[in-house]
Amino acid sequence: MGGEDWIELKFRLADGTDIGPTKYSPSMTVSSLKEKIISQWPKDSEYIPLSVNDVKLITAGKILDNNRTLAESRLPVGMISTMHLLLPPPTLHKKSGTFFNTSVYIYLIIP
Repeated sequence: MGGEDWIELKFRLADGTDIGPTKYSPSMTVSSLKEKIISQWPKDSEYIPLSVNDVKLITAGKILDNNRTLAESRLPVGMISTMHLLLPPPTLHKKSGTFFNTSVYIYLIIP
């Protein structure tokens, strides 16, 4: 693709399974990246996010904005970066008394 630099990301779930590594265009939006992650999420996982709002991408201590591109979000180019997927503590549903997770947090750990 015309000499474009790619952002290569691997997503590691808490159980040690990986999504990727996959190359993404720096012009892709964070929202589109989240959609790709959800579409590749292991179907036998304990928790599967249903929408982009269920996934938070965090790097350098900041939650990435859905409307920004990967380049604007300053994700590293030219190397495989591993993002760790973490589930926040479950939330108690007041009416049913059952616990559930409302979102997934994904942290970028740059070596």
